[in-house]
Amino acid sequence: MISKKNKPVTPVINKLFFGIIVTGLLAFIVVFVFSSSSPSKKSLPVLGGEGHMIESFSFTDQDGKTITDKDVAGKIRVAEYFFTTCKSICPIMNGNLQAVQNAYKDRNDVIILSHTVDPEDDSVGALKSYAKLMHAIPGKWEFLTGDKLALYQMAEKDYLLSADTTTSQNKDSAFIHTQYVTLVDKQNRIRGFYDATSKQDINKLISDIKQLL
Repeated sequence: MISKKNKPVTPVINKLFFGIIVTGLLAFIVVFVFSSSSPSKKSLPVLGGEGHMIESFSFTDQDGKTITDKDVAGKIRVAEYFFTTCKSICPIMNGNLQAVQNAYKDRNDVIILSHTVDPEDDSVGALKSYAKLMHAIPGKWEFLTGDKLALYQMAEKDYLLSADTTTSQNKDSAFIHTQYVTLVDKQNRIRGFYDATSKQDINKLISDIKQLL
């Protein structure tokens, strides 16, 4: 006969051990479900006010082809304004945008649109030479020219890149000179503005494009 003093404690230990395992398993399940349901990144905001979208356009690229909104439909686009004779911020901006082009050179749904702010001097031939200088991939990086008023109104009203003067009142005196570029998603909505002279901003742009994809 076993006395109470010498009663085996194995069943008590087994129950305690089992409880620890069950508790740990439940904790693991809770952490796993929470981490799986929580987004790894905060989604990019939609900018420009309620209902703001990029409207239709028609410009001419460095190959003399007409490029319209239909050609970029369903694509993520980076919109820039520059001019070929610029010696200050433009070379830095376009040098940095080469990294964006190279990051997505194999994606047909990502495109860069560089609009000239000096269409009087930036002819198709001038844009063609500049595109070669920038090692632009055809169909991936388009350099656009066209009517100055249309170019500037697109900058101000659609891409929300401001000019130095109001284009609607005096298109001849207006001149856009900004280092910022606009990121547009496949639904024609603005998702970000980036300082193209900053490598840090360019890296964020590359990352944000990846997130949209």
